[in-house]
Amino acid sequence: MNSPRFGGNAIGPLRFVLVFGLVSGLGDLVYEGARSIVGPYLATYGASAAVVGIITGAGEAVALVFRLFTGRLSDRTGRHWAISITGYAITMVSVPLLALGGPLWLACTFVLGERFGKAVRSPARDTMLAQASVELGRGRTFALHEALDQSGALVGPLIVAGVLELRHDYRLGFAVLAIPGALAMLTLAYLRRQAPVPAGYDPQARPVQSRPVAVHGFGATYWTYSAFTALSLLGFATFALLGYHLQHRHVVPAAEIPVIYALAMGLAGLGALASGWTYDRFGLRGLVVAPVLGAVVPFWSFSTSVPLVWAGAGLWGLVLGVHESTMRAAVADLVPPERRGVGYGTFTATYGLAWLAGAVVIGALYDVSVGAATGFVVGAEALALIVFLPLWGRPALNDGRTAPIRKA
Repeated sequence: MNSPRFGGNAIGPLRFVLVFGLVSGLGDLVYEGARSIVGPYLATYGASAAVVGIITGAGEAVALVFRLFTGRLSDRTGRHWAISITGYAITMVSVPLLALGGPLWLACTFVLGERFGKAVRSPARDTMLAQASVELGRGRTFALHEALDQSGALVGPLIVAGVLELRHDYRLGFAVLAIPGALAMLTLAYLRRQAPVPAGYDPQARPVQSRPVAVHGFGATYWTYSAFTALSLLGFATFALLGYHLQHRHVVPAAEIPVIYALAMGLAGLGALASGWTYDRFGLRGLVVAPVLGAVVPFWSFSTSVPLVWAGAGLWGLVLGVHESTMRAAVADLVPPERRGVGYGTFTATYGLAWLAGAVVIGALYDVSVGAATGFVVGAEALALIVFLPLWGRPALNDGRTAPIRKA
C-alpha cells in the first residue's frame, strides 16, 4: 500500500536509493564484467591500440552524448520509469550477445549497444535519484548509489576472471553475465511497483514541461563546470586501453586483467563515498582532486612494472568514482529541478564528446609511444585545473543560478 507520507510511494527515499543501488549493482556486475575484458577481447581480432581507443571511446560517447536527447525526452514526457527500464533492458541483452562471437564489426556493435542502453536510462534514473535526495543530501545520495553500483562492478570482473582461469574462453565469460542481468530486471520491476512516483519525495517537483526544453539559461557556473569536467575526461583513458596495454606488453596474464579491473571498481566505490562526503561539506572545490590524480594515472598504468600497474588501476578507479558520483551530484544543484533531465543530458553529452576525442588521441599516441600518450594526458588535466579556478570557493547552486545550498 502506498503511503501519503512518501508522496504516494510505499517506501521511503533511503530505501528507494538502496534498492536502486542494488539494481545498478547488478547492472554493473553485467556490463563492468564485460568491459573488464573488452580491450583484450578486441585484441584477439587483431585490433590495434588506436582501434580499441576508437571503439571504446565511441562507446563512452554514445553513453554520454545521447543523454542530451534522452534527457529532453525524460523531462518532456515525465516517463522516467519507462525510459529507465528500457535502457536497462537494452544493456542486459547486448552484453550476453557478445558471446555469439563473429566478425569484429559485430562485436563492436554489441559494445556500442551496451553503452547506448546506459545513455537511454541514465538521465531518467538520475532525475529520480535527485528527487529522492532532498532529505538525504545530494552528495550522500549519489555517493551511496555509486558505492552500491561499484559493488557489482567489483564482483563482475572477478566472475569473468574465474571463467577465464577455468576455461580460457572470453565468450563464456560474456554468456554467464545473462544471469545477473535477469536479476537486475526483476529487481527493477519490484522497485517500480514500490515507488511509482519518485517525484513525491521532492516537494519542489514541478509539472511536466508542456513546451520544448531549452539548454540556455543554466548560468555561467554550469557551463564552466561542464568545460572543466570535459577537459578532465579528455585526459582520462578508458580501461579497455589500459587493459590492452597489459595484454599487448604481456605485463600480466590475461586472467589477471579482470582482477585488476575489479580492484579499480572497488576503489571507485570508496572514491565515490569520500568525494560525496567532501562535496556536501565543501562544495565544488572538493572536485579539484580529479584532474590532479588523473594526471598521475598514465605514469603508473602504462608502466611494465606489475606493482605500478596495480597501483595505477587503483588510482584510475578512485578518479572514476569521483566522475561517476559527485560530478553527477553537482549537476542536480546547478540546474532547476524541472530541467534536470536536460541538465544531465547536456552535461554528459559535453564531456562524452571530450572522452571520445581523448580516447582516440590517447590510443593513437600510444601506438607512437607511451611518452606521447602520457604527455597528452598531463596537458589535458593541466588545462582542466586552469578552467576550474573560477569555480574555487563557489558553493554549488540549487536553482540554476544564484541560491547557495546549505551545507551540513
